[in-house]
Amino acid sequence: MKRLRNAKIIATLGPASSSIEAICALFENGADVFRLNFSHGSHDDHRKSYDKIRSLEKKYGRPVCILLDLQGPKLRVGNFHVGKVTLKVGQKFRLDMDKNFGTERRAPLLHPEVFAALKPNTYLLMDDGKIRVRIIECGKDFANTEVIAGGILSNNKGVNVPDAVLDVSPLTEKDLSDLNFGLQLGVDWVALSFVQRPSDVAEAVKLIDGRAFVMSKLEKPQAMDHLDEIVQLSDAVMVARGDLGVECPPEEVPSHQKRISRVCREAGKPVIVATQMLESMITVPTPTRAEASDVATAIYDGVDAVMLSAETAVGEYAPEAVAMMDRIIRYAEQDLHYQQNRMDERRVPEATDADAISAAARQVSLTISAASVIIFSLAGSTTLRTARERPTVPIIGLTSRLDIARRMALVWGVHSVQTEDCQSFREMVDTALRVACDEGFASTGDSVVITAGVPFGTPGATNILRIAKVE
Repeated sequence: MKRLRNAKIIATLGPASSSIEAICALFENGADVFRLNFSHGSHDDHRKSYDKIRSLEKKYGRPVCILLDLQGPKLRVGNFHVGKVTLKVGQKFRLDMDKNFGTERRAPLLHPEVFAALKPNTYLLMDDGKIRVRIIECGKDFANTEVIAGGILSNNKGVNVPDAVLDVSPLTEKDLSDLNFGLQLGVDWVALSFVQRPSDVAEAVKLIDGRAFVMSKLEKPQAMDHLDEIVQLSDAVMVARGDLGVECPPEEVPSHQKRISRVCREAGKPVIVATQMLESMITVPTPTRAEASDVATAIYDGVDAVMLSAETAVGEYAPEAVAMMDRIIRYAEQDLHYQQNRMDERRVPEATDADAISAAARQVSLTISAASVIIFSLAGSTTLRTARERPTVPIIGLTSRLDIARRMALVWGVHSVQTEDCQSFREMVDTALRVACDEGFASTGDSVVITAGVPFGTPGATNILRIAKVE
């Protein structure tokens, strides 16, 4: 299952991709990571999906990565007497803590943290931003508003507060239950929703305690004020353009995407672009040209992965959507402009042994036209540093830990393989050459660049660079 590209594809599972046959089709067409969206489905549903994904490892002999996406806090209006009301521009509308059914003049909003954050002349958005109201007067349990953009508001529609930081943890009781369940299953990454500040990430990192890598979803504009700190605390970052596009004006989202991508690339943290990438393929077999350009733009920006959501979860053309994304990525990566960007945006290595070795491995592989760079890394940190260098040849990430091999499957350019621990230089070289040949990355006469650390099996001890030739 050697991929002919560097950027990875994340596919969301759902009703359209719940069978083992459907999951295999997604994997064969190019999916590298499978997302379990805990906003939908029961624990039993996700357990079945987890078991099916893990069965791929036996069938294909490859580590397969699983991403658990937590729902996060969901702010919603309550119910109405007739199920929905029509709000007209200019009318007055009240939101309060009264649990009674809503009318055309008021609606229940049972979230005191929202009222605590509101101020006059700020805005609330409802139903994914379709309805917009301006706060005229507010208190600890109410807000009197004026409708700026009207429409039909029905039961339990979502509420967004774009102008305020809410005093709410990103981990609800449901999230804590889902997190505990997922960690017991053995998921590889946890995506944290509703991140507003660095302390939100620190809370999740402490709870997870190394049992999975933490991915911060940036969907609140307030997170942009603390971007550097959030990136440093996270193992990866997702540009969650759905909610971000609701709370920010549409014209701001591309700029935020590029800024997040740039900061993550400088920090050597994987960055993922998500939401509506091939949206039209939910119902038709081909994307719009604008969607193809959207995917390619993310690739030109150097992101580690792009994600499909409804396209594979409920779409009528799930395998075709993955195959299309695979083709777009491969074509973009073959473009001379992409390759020049990769050279021009080379990052200055940090003053560490691992960074020095990783930078040298990239340069040596280019100079000698090596077939691949092979990284022995127990915890994956040197593999990540090497991916940050964006070498022009494939990266083979070797580790004795299956959990790390799975996690690295999300990282740009990394072909992840679990191996036994090496005890000597000779064994290290033999293992590297054998894996490179077995996995289709080298053949007789090819040279490879190998990095490792002494003593063997010690995390963070990368201090060796070796050139070896396949005899």
